[in-house]
Amino acid sequence: MSVKKSNIKDISKVTGLSVSTISRVLNGKAKQYRISEKTQEIVFKVAEELDYVPNQVARNLKLGKTKTIALIVPSLSNPFFANMAAQVSIELQKTGYITLISDSNENEEIEREELTQIVSRNVDGILISPCGNYGDHIDRVRSLGIPLVCFDRYYANLEIPYVSTDNFWGASEGARYLVEHGHKRIACIQGSKQSVPNEVRRKGFEEVMKQKGISDFTVTGSEFTVQNGYTETLLLLQKLVKPTAIFSFSNTIALGCIKALKEFDLRIPEDISLLTFDNHPYLDYLSVPLTSIAQPVNDICKIAIKLLFSLINKEELSTNQVLLRPKIILRKSVNSIS
Repeated sequence: MSVKKSNIKDISKVTGLSVSTISRVLNGKAKQYRISEKTQEIVFKVAEELDYVPNQVARNLKLGKTKTIALIVPSLSNPFFANMAAQVSIELQKTGYITLISDSNENEEIEREELTQIVSRNVDGILISPCGNYGDHIDRVRSLGIPLVCFDRYYANLEIPYVSTDNFWGASEGARYLVEHGHKRIACIQGSKQSVPNEVRRKGFEEVMKQKGISDFTVTGSEFTVQNGYTETLLLLQKLVKPTAIFSFSNTIALGCIKALKEFDLRIPEDISLLTFDNHPYLDYLSVPLTSIAQPVNDICKIAIKLLFSLINKEELSTNQVLLRPKIILRKSVNSIS
């Protein structure tokens, strides 16, 4: 048996007050319309007795907004994106918005379908970390006038606003740090080749190798996964001449590296050094805490949301392409060699 929800008219019948008066009280406009505190108390008391719940959908339709932001990430199983999703959700809650979270599973076709479904739900805006090589479907959504901002991953050749890490600088600093500690045989295990951050990190790494005159380096891998880190490390350890250091392009890759190194009874950093992109609290609690290139996740999320709300409110953007510098967090996973 369904229970009929109470509405403003029900409160009006019980109190004898007009619907407009009750509406003004419940919408926080009592002071504006000089409604007495006694009247307000009566309205709130009866509303509580009747278990009145405001019709948020109707209110939002009246305002022309759904108070919903869609968030699309490449993989919620990746701690980096799970953390970003949590940060975005927390920030949006402060503004009274809810977050509709979707996982594209690193699949561009899924991402296209998700965008189609999201657009049909009339969300107020979209935050997306794209997973594919081509952003035509994302640019098409933007051209429809739907507020949209990319974060972490982006398309440099499109006019879509984005906020990300200065991945070139971060990878360069990581590579330089390894070289300064005497490493020349360095293996880089990358993530998804089609993502802009990965491509830029690889360029930053290779640029430093070129500057330092180092040719005995390796770039391998194809996914931001534990399995990729594990498999590629196993292959590297099969070589006659093994690397003295590994630079992984994500925490998930680094965990796979650690698993493979343990199976070979190799110690970090005595036998092989390990440096990773991304930072996470658990890196401090590993048997050997990992030195990492920490991305400014909180700042990326906050600035991306700020840009999105500027678009929602039809404000002019002072800048629409933001790159933030990461910082290197020194722990104990890189050894100096002669």
